Amino acid sequence: MPDAVALRERPDSGAKPGLPAVPVRQAGQWVRGNPGVVISGLIVLLVFGWAVLPGIFASGDPLRGIPAQKLRGPSAAHWFGTDNLGRDLYTRVVHGTGLSLSATVFAVVIGLVAGALLGLVAGAVGGVVDTVLMRIADVLLSIPDLLVALVAITVLGLGTRNVAIAVGVSLIARFARVMRGEVLRVRQAPYVEAAFASGVRWHTVLLRHVLRNAYGPVAALAVIDFGMAVLFISSLSFLGYGAKPPTPEWGTLISDGRGFLATAWWLTTIPGLVIIVLVLATQRLARALHKDDAR
Repeated sequence: MPDAVALRERPDSGAKPGLPAVPVRQAGQWVRGNPGVVISGLIVLLVFGWAVLPGIFASGDPLRGIPAQKLRGPSAAHWFGTDNLGRDLYTRVVHGTGLSLSATVFAVVIGLVAGALLGLVAGAVGGVVDTVLMRIADVLLSIPDLLVALVAITVLGLGTRNVAIAVGVSLIARFARVMRGEVLRVRQAPYVEAAFASGVRWHTVLLRHVLRNAYGPVAALAVIDFGMAVLFISSLSFLGYGAKPPTPEWGTLISDGRGFLATAWWLTTIPGLVIIVLVLATQRLARALHKDDAR
């Protein structure tokens, strides 16, 4: 009898006391506690899947139409309906994702790299350099971003690449202002002052200590501006500055369908909803990223 009691009280031979909770269980708890973030992440992954592997999600030809099936509403055969030339709208949206998102990523990278560099220099050097750079940033911030992009594209010319550059230029001031504020905050930290006092080179301190601890809010801003860049690039393409028909691009698709609003609402509504859902998903991810960084 004592042996039986001891056997019941003996811990499982396979268990290892003192280890943390099972990672899978922790992941499940996190998923249940953050359903909005999970759904937003899945939406962004799906859209990027459209951009990288469009043939897997829509195997049809986005430029080939069947006149007998023109202006058909959404159905099991055509999820997003067909356009005035009988082309499947879902196929065109999927195959147009690559062009739209590549331009968006290019624009955000331009704004992030140039703006972060200017903000880092302004916050680290200070003095006249800081004053001049921030006054230029203030002037750009006082002008609507879309208007700045329109001025830039007027100088650069038409085309998706020029649209991306123009949108990237309009985002530089935002990144510069945020990076400069973070650099000023981190520069006052004791470990940064100790690094300077110990004789570490200034560029090493900036890269190893300041930049490493100042990138969080800038990364969150990059996610937010990704959604804004999608809107700006689609807007400029809608106005005719981007890719020309029959190239499928989200803004161009909406522009092509505006003449059929009374008879074929899906031509503009569904591509617009795709843009709205993606922007909302990126905004939700940006809020989650900013919250985690604040902790």
